[in-house]
Amino acid sequence: MNDARHNSAAAWRSGKGHRDENFPVASWLIHPRHRGIILSFYNFVRTADDIADHAALPPDQKLALLNRLDAGLTGQNDADAAAVRLRRELAERKLSPKHAQDLLAAFKLDVTKLRYRDWDDLIGYCSLSAMPVGRFVLDVHGESRDTWPANDALCAALQIINHLQDCKSDYLNLDRVYVPLDALAAAGAAVEALGGERASPSLLSCLHRLAERTERLLAESDIFPVLIEDRRLGLEVSVINTLAHRLTALLMRRDPLSERVHLPLPAVAGLTLIGALGGASRRLARCFSAAAHKPRGA
Repeated sequence: MNDARHNSAAAWRSGKGHRDENFPVASWLIHPRHRGIILSFYNFVRTADDIADHAALPPDQKLALLNRLDAGLTGQNDADAAAVRLRRELAERKLSPKHAQDLLAAFKLDVTKLRYRDWDDLIGYCSLSAMPVGRFVLDVHGESRDTWPANDALCAALQIINHLQDCKSDYLNLDRVYVPLDALAAAGAAVEALGGERASPSLLSCLHRLAERTERLLAESDIFPVLIEDRRLGLEVSVINTLAHRLTALLMRRDPLSERVHLPLPAVAGLTLIGALGGASRRLARCFSAAAHKPRGA
């Protein structure tokens, strides 16, 4: 356990890559000049996330590895290639490491905090675990911070979708429960019900209500794609928003303990096209509206 291989953060990678995620990461829609740094950010974050989620690593070793990644990000060591690569690319762009550090703080919470009191407590976690991802991509593209509220709604919704999809495995494998305790109590469901073969009526009611609340949160991000100046990024965000709405629709009627609540590849392809076309039409409508309201001779 103490050899060089196991001291490396990369040794604990799950093998999951950016193409295995629920939502696009630096897809073909993103301009090539931005894909490299976004993928370096993803690689760093995935390394840290895999450490926090590893079932065999003891908590103290997880925290030590996460702290070392943090130190590598700020130039205090060169022990982990993912941290060194991201640090250098951030420096080239004159970007802060804060978003990556916020995510590291979330992964440390994953090690030390196994329950969430209520919705606000969960959103507080999402402010570290999800919102910084979108903020980073926006900063890479030089977008205004006026876009952050819509970004935060989208990213938090994506995170909670993931929590609902994986509520059973998170509980059984890591004893980690993101379903708010007050929501479980209000439905008359116990935490232990998350480990069942299928959801009890009370647990299913709780999960469906949370999916409905997530859908309302997601709706706050519907304006996000047209707030973004970069056309290609706006289209990618439109695709992500479209996929997320489809997933919340599934979560509002299915049982994530016993039914599939992930999208098959043909559905992803179709929804990607719908999202891209919808995003393009909304951006055109915005341009026409701006032109119509532009003073003559301006």
